[in-house]
Amino acid sequence: MAENLVYSSKINKIRSFALILIFVGFAIMYGGLLAKKIEWLMLILFLIGILFILLSCVVYFWIGMLSTKAVSIVCPNCEKPTKMLGRVDACMHCKQPLTLDKDLEGMEFDEKYNKRKYRKQAKSNNKR
Repeated sequence: MAENLVYSSKINKIRSFALILIFVGFAIMYGGLLAKKIEWLMLILFLIGILFILLSCVVYFWIGMLSTKAVSIVCPNCEKPTKMLGRVDACMHCKQPLTLDKDLEGMEFDEKYNKRKYRKQAKSNNKR
């Protein structure tokens, strides 16, 4: 039985995380509105909600800076431009697994190829 895995690009994953932080911040602040009879609780919930929204701004800024350094390529499957972070990534549009590393071509897609620990291990195996 073949598994039909759908991959997501790293940039989209981080952007989705930042969007979730915004919604969590709004939900916490909404909880503060529901607790307006207890002023100290309302204030604490508002401050926590604002912290979540500020954290999402930091994450959006960070992924924006990271996106400027990402390698721009054209996906061979959908032929749309996409950005790649690391040795392996997925197309932002069609979720096609992508790699620029010749050593990984033809191998099954796994995000562990981006980790330093795996690269050191692969180098030591190649030397043997």
